[in-house]
Amino acid sequence: MKKFVYIIISIVLAGLLVSCEDFLEAPSQSTLDESLIFSNPTLAASAIDGIKEPIGQTNSYRGRFLTHYGANTDIEWYNSSTAASARSDLARYVNSAINTDMNTANNAWAQMYSGIERANICIRGLRTYGNPAPGNEMGQLLGEALTLRAFYYADLVKAWGDVVARFEPVSSETMYMAKTSRDEIYKQLIADLEEASALVAWPNGNARTSTTEGINRAFVKAFRARLCLAAAGYSQYPDGIRRSSDPDLSVATLYPVAMQECLDVISSGTAKLESSFEGFWRKVCEENIAAGGESLWEIPFADGRGRMAFTFAVKHASADQYTEQPRGGDYGPLPHVFYDYDVKDTRRDVTCVPYSWGTATNKIAKQTINTGNGVSQWYFGKLRYEWMKRYVTSTNDDGLNAIYMRYAEVLLMAAEIQNELGNLGPAKDYLKQVRQRAFKQSDWPVKVDAYLNAITSKEQMFNAIVNENAYEFCGEMVRKSALIRWNLLGTKMDEAVAKMTSLSNREGSYTDVPATLYYRYASDGETLQFYGLNRGETADMSADYTYNTVYVSTDKLGATKISSLFTNDPDQYQFWPIWQVFIDASNNMLRNDYGY
Repeated sequence: MKKFVYIIISIVLAGLLVSCEDFLEAPSQSTLDESLIFSNPTLAASAIDGIKEPIGQTNSYRGRFLTHYGANTDIEWYNSSTAASARSDLARYVNSAINTDMNTANNAWAQMYSGIERANICIRGLRTYGNPAPGNEMGQLLGEALTLRAFYYADLVKAWGDVVARFEPVSSETMYMAKTSRDEIYKQLIADLEEASALVAWPNGNARTSTTEGINRAFVKAFRARLCLAAAGYSQYPDGIRRSSDPDLSVATLYPVAMQECLDVISSGTAKLESSFEGFWRKVCEENIAAGGESLWEIPFADGRGRMAFTFAVKHASADQYTEQPRGGDYGPLPHVFYDYDVKDTRRDVTCVPYSWGTATNKIAKQTINTGNGVSQWYFGKLRYEWMKRYVTSTNDDGLNAIYMRYAEVLLMAAEIQNELGNLGPAKDYLKQVRQRAFKQSDWPVKVDAYLNAITSKEQMFNAIVNENAYEFCGEMVRKSALIRWNLLGTKMDEAVAKMTSLSNREGSYTDVPATLYYRYASDGETLQFYGLNRGETADMSADYTYNTVYVSTDKLGATKISSLFTNDPDQYQFWPIWQVFIDASNNMLRNDYGY
């Protein structure tokens, strides 16, 4: 069955649900005894599926977390960052506990803790009544519950740093709690995922792991590797940006653990890179959720929930032949990113789109260029309504799943770890696989082999991995957390400002970027053809192209737009503040750090 169905079975979840206003209150007693629920595989499975339900709530992942967290970075920004709005404030690191988009009692913070509470009850019930073990049905369900709890906590720590930690159902003693060090939370999650990996099946190992919406061993191991790197990496603590001082979270301790997890996934043969980068994203848009490919786990949305295309797809100005939903284009790549890609990198034209779909006539639209904004206006192209097999009719939601983790990240983590451990050769081998997929085979001798041969030091390899991360994951909103753990957020943001300034002036490394863009429509009457997007395309082509416009100039990419990348120092505002509604409801137990 395609899509997770958001059905809450009252007899299972009555004891899990809490109101938005009273999210910190202890849950009421379940109307059905846990001993019955968690000794019955069908009821237990329904309870586990219910852990995911808070994801789809309006102000949860659906309409706030996935749509707000991750920008701005050195490669991505909110396209309306110059506008005065709550989302623009967050993108520009102008964070406030009373942000009007986020300071609501049903926001992601509350929904994440609702999911955690459900997971805690399921974990307790399965351990007590389910006899879970590797290879049995209840073991699979326990592994899923542990992983889903880790998923919520990982995102809480990613967005807020130190947070409240509850690993048992809420009681009168734990109703109000102060924040717990993220170090302790990371250690619990890493241990939980080790247990979970032994319980859940590999992709296609059983019915619950046959799709990318199911929790499988490849994902759990890859996720554990990701958390090991995050825990050992840099982040902002109340006393400054640093690595953890806990020896259990050191690079020396956690990198070998992460490496083994990556090796287990790679050697399992249960996941792989798709042969084509564009082909992978077309599969995502076509909602192909068969397990065993590149997508390790996807946040599942029903057709009437989720705002992935709504937020990140190529923009459609009106209802047209591809969608009833006039949305997309809220975020896009920074203007220089297209020019930073190698011209032969197949990821470039998938990721960076210079056009939108204009206003339809008789419900037929065609691609159009925003000549007023020129080079400052780009869109992400990994998600496209025009690639979907389903015609979206909802005004608010599109139903596309959110890719939470894919196999390319496993390869780049393996490259990073091997490099950090002093193994340059193996590091190159993993990076090689990602670059081979990015280029046509005829280009491998230069773009892959020669490129890797030129890397002769640990520092060069690290820089190559940082760059590859940008080219591979641009538009997926994972760059911010990576830059934080590398202690590169502020540095790279400053570099992005400098790059955009050079681009607007067509100077420095952007001297060969054309000023004029020529374009015309293909024979289908809707698809644009371009000359003047690629470096060096500076000939006068007005005789061959119907339209032309000044595309790159200081008028198109001015100082005001460039400076909207960030207002406050990103390094000093890495985390969101806890929203005031939750501070007020905490019985004086919660407070904000980091200057809030």
